[in-house]
Amino acid sequence: MSTDARRAPVPPRPTAPPAAPAPTPSPVPPAPAAARRGPASPQDSRRWPAGAAGPAPGAVPPPPGTYRAPASYGSPESPAETTTRLRVPPPRRWRAVSAAVCVVLGLGLIGGAVTGALLTADSSARPARTAYTTGRDAWHSVPVDTLFPRTLQGRGAGPGGTHRTWTRLAVAPDSTCAEGLDPLLLAALRSVGCERLVRATYTDATRSSVTTVGLVFTEAEAPAMHALHTRFAEQGLAARKDLMPRTYAPDGGVAASFRDGQRASWTVSPLTEIPVVVLAVSGFADGRTVEEPQPAAAAMAAGATTDIARSGLGHEAKGIADRVERGLRTTVADLTERAE
Repeated sequence: MSTDARRAPVPPRPTAPPAAPAPTPSPVPPAPAAARRGPASPQDSRRWPAGAAGPAPGAVPPPPGTYRAPASYGSPESPAETTTRLRVPPPRRWRAVSAAVCVVLGLGLIGGAVTGALLTADSSARPARTAYTTGRDAWHSVPVDTLFPRTLQGRGAGPGGTHRTWTRLAVAPDSTCAEGLDPLLLAALRSVGCERLVRATYTDATRSSVTTVGLVFTEAEAPAMHALHTRFAEQGLAARKDLMPRTYAPDGGVAASFRDGQRASWTVSPLTEIPVVVLAVSGFADGRTVEEPQPAAAAMAAGATTDIARSGLGHEAKGIADRVERGLRTTVADLTERAE
């Protein structure tokens, strides 16, 4: 047998058929939201209206605020509110210190405000001191030796410019105007009212004349005093004999007989700067009666030849009244300036 005969043909090796493609796994549907989150919470169950059928298995409740219930269930339900408990921080020392400082500062501010208000109210309650308020109280607040000095110097105050010196004899107790003024003069001053009347009596260096000078402290303000001054000037009230001031005759001495019948010359002058009426009346120290008294202005006029004019009684009344008035003005001005 030949070699070819002994070798049988070898059949070809069968090839394996191509492998079938691996089957693509079918997509697994995602688990329902309820399954992922676990069992439904009571909050989820509240999102469904009462009486409605529960959610289908696997159904997800709508987000809060988006659910709209069917018309048969009424108005939509409000979303449930949740409350988060606040954590209270532990107290700190610096907070207590700050609170104490605030309390102290607040009390200080309140105390300052109250004190300021009291001081302001107290200062506003006191009326401002003026020449009128000060002058009205001068009859009891100014010493008598200031109102009526013991000695008055009248340089050029006598007839012909001669000098005069007057000495105080006595000071009358303060009184009402009804006690010290004639009724007609009191009626003429009624428009300004009478607070108090103070008087003193003087004599000249020769002791031949006596003069009573008085200060009527009124209740009026500036307008009334100006009106009174104008009325006296326009109506000539200062020259009326029935408006003469009364005398003050201390017991004993040269003025003991100085009564109404001895009145010889006088002056009455309402002031406007202070609420005071200055008046004075003079007479002979020997007690003689005067039939025709003469106003000081007339007795001081040039060419006057009456006994009153020649004796200088008009100058006595006017000179003493002027000096007492000037002293009072100066005193009131000083007191008012100190009070401001």
